[in-house]
Amino acid sequence: MFILWRVIVKELLQLRQDKRIIPVIFFAPIIQITVFGFAVNTDVKDVPMVLVDQDHTAQSRALVDRFVHSGYFEVVGMVETTSEAEPWLVSGDASVVLVIQAGYAAARRPGRVAKVQVLADGTDSGAATVALGYAARIVSEAGAQRIILRLRQDPRLARALGPEMPGIELVPRVFYNPDLLSRWFYVPAVLAMILMVMTMLLTAMGVVREKEIGTMEQIIVTPIRPWQLIIGKLAPFAAIGMIQVFLVTGVTVFGFGVPLAGSFLLLLALTSLFLLNTLGLGLLISTLVDTQQQAMMTATFLAMVPMIYLSGLIFPIENMPAAIQVVTYGIPLRYYATIIRGVFLKGSGLDALWPQATILGAMGIGILSLAVLRFRKRLD
Repeated sequence: MFILWRVIVKELLQLRQDKRIIPVIFFAPIIQITVFGFAVNTDVKDVPMVLVDQDHTAQSRALVDRFVHSGYFEVVGMVETTSEAEPWLVSGDASVVLVIQAGYAAARRPGRVAKVQVLADGTDSGAATVALGYAARIVSEAGAQRIILRLRQDPRLARALGPEMPGIELVPRVFYNPDLLSRWFYVPAVLAMILMVMTMLLTAMGVVREKEIGTMEQIIVTPIRPWQLIIGKLAPFAAIGMIQVFLVTGVTVFGFGVPLAGSFLLLLALTSLFLLNTLGLGLLISTLVDTQQQAMMTATFLAMVPMIYLSGLIFPIENMPAAIQVVTYGIPLRYYATIIRGVFLKGSGLDALWPQATILGAMGIGILSLAVLRFRKRLD
């Protein structure tokens, strides 16, 4: 144990000698979670809208007021024809065009249909879909109010329908994220990405650094056993990962108001299983390459980028092709993403997360075992 402790101390001293790596380890995660917390936001509000009001009546203005007062749209320009509105979409100055055709007010009379057209910029398909959904809801509400006014103006029709008109009322209730804030969905995912990037890169460059600076030969002639060297190198990075959990969780909860509904101790315990995977992958990569540059490139493009894209952190796995969905079962970040969002937002306990925890632990042991088998206390 004394030899193991000296290896750990050596690794920490080696980290301390690199003055540039300390701010990256401890301050970069805070900066990243802060920047991503504000920047990564898919909530659609104040959509820039160009108005084409060809009716010019009080009724058409009332419809425009509905769009503006909803908080989802902001009128940035007014033109007379649809062709004049198209340059606004091309330049990106507007995302939506609301076209109220001539005769809108007259069509509100019985037997006629009022037509409203919404043109959307489909470059950002996600934002366009949400904006069109908002527009459809506003127009449907205006249509429902039109029916109510019609009934009030026509007593005979109201009597025919009876004192109470039949209808269906939707009463929505959203669990775990009542306001549907995208920040609550993405910010916990940033914690997972920071942990993966930091621990995997630091570990991947650990053994390679010994080769590059020429200290591997000195380690070979010492009585240090392979398991002592492996644990001594991984333990400091595991501790750094846990410290980052404390830092990033503090910013997430107190800085952005994302609730930590579950147990923080459970989060730490399950995070340790995730660190088995990232540390194991980093150690495995370090045994396959010869330079720190190769280690960084291999970890980034062959491990981290595919894991981020295929884990469900950004893109829903359900929308991926069936063949790709099968591949995602072999990605540790997929299971940790479920864990971290379950603990943060749902307050899930081990009774709900044990399948993900079991798979994550088994994968971590497997990856780490493979890395240890490849590791040799000698130069390749």
